[in-house]
Amino acid sequence: MELYQKIVNARKQKGLTQEQLADLSKVTVRTIQRIENGAGTPRAYTLKMIATALELNFEELVATAGADDSLTHPGNKRILPDYGESKHFLRVLCLSCFSYLVVPFIHFLIPNHLLKKSNETDPAIIAFAKKTIRIQLYWKISLWLLMFGTLAYNLIMAAYFQKSYLLNYLVPFFIMYFLNAIIISTSLVRIRKMDSIVKPSC
Repeated sequence: MELYQKIVNARKQKGLTQEQLADLSKVTVRTIQRIENGAGTPRAYTLKMIATALELNFEELVATAGADDSLTHPGNKRILPDYGESKHFLRVLCLSCFSYLVVPFIHFLIPNHLLKKSNETDPAIIAFAKKTIRIQLYWKISLWLLMFGTLAYNLIMAAYFQKSYLLNYLVPFFIMYFLNAIIISTSLVRIRKMDSIVKPSC
């Protein structure tokens, strides 16, 4: 019996829907659907979570599927996350950072909310997401400091040097906006090259 057939049968015997299985196994419904359709080979970590939710023996589940050594002997290799789902999650998180274009001073709360609501458990993926959020927080603080610095400069120049030419607040504002777009775009490029985020060890 194929892996996907075994999972479908076990789920139906439990009387679970794909959504319920996704909740129990802490993976997305999309992942469950892809596995049950026999599309691609799921990661060992994902299979282990599904096996636990269905109260199946992980080794027997994998052995039935005729999986390779990295699955049948999880102690020999590091159990890997489902990179496809992780990359999708990180893309969404990074794209949510573009909300700074609308709400520049509280936008970091959006990716932070996505991280809290996600079922991601891989430490490397979580670390990357947290770093992305921290960078957005640092960007917000830097923007505030730069705007206050511009205000202070203009006040000093006007009060003590009677300068009529003052810095336009839009200049540092748009510079910081452009810089953040580059930062977020760079993160999206890194996500595309998943190895730069997670380097599995044998």
